[in-house]
Amino acid sequence: MSIKVRDLSKTHIILLNNAPHRLESLHVQNPSARGGTSLYKMRFRNLVNQNKNDVVMKGEDPLEEVAVDTIDVQFAYQNGDDYTFMDNETYEQYELPKNEIDHILPYLVPDMDGIRALIQDGLVLTLLMPDTVELEITECDPSIKGASATARTKPATLSTGLIVQVPEYMAAGEIVRVDTRTDTCLGRV
Repeated sequence: MSIKVRDLSKTHIILLNNAPHRLESLHVQNPSARGGTSLYKMRFRNLVNQNKNDVVMKGEDPLEEVAVDTIDVQFAYQNGDDYTFMDNETYEQYELPKNEIDHILPYLVPDMDGIRALIQDGLVLTLLMPDTVELEITECDPSIKGASATARTKPATLSTGLIVQVPEYMAAGEIVRVDTRTDTCLGRV
């Protein structure tokens, strides 16, 4: 199935270089001259090896869309370097090696819901995390008395090992909301 670049969204899975890719970012560059063609600068993520692929195309250029199924899964358990996810409807389990899901490990906690699996021909291509997750601060410098919400930030280690910048007034043991797309702290829960 073909789709024009101008109609592309982050929900589409595209075939590039004979591998399925997901759109990560899109920037439209409009021409300054009359009659010029808009250019679409796109960054795709290869769903097989997780490599980035930058592409520049015109809005009328066709791309081949890949048919995939999207299902909701829950992180069930870890056994060594293998991670098991369960389909929320059929209870079917999918086991994925650590090297295939490195990109989501900084956000993954036991019994986590809201994860979507993209499946093609019975194989999981990739897992998509929710836009935000809630994680506990396990280690950071002591909070500074009188620090305000607009003050400086400090590094904090979260329960999954992810390090993000948090406001100075936050302390270990607090739960924070983290944006999985940008690795930024959005505030307390």
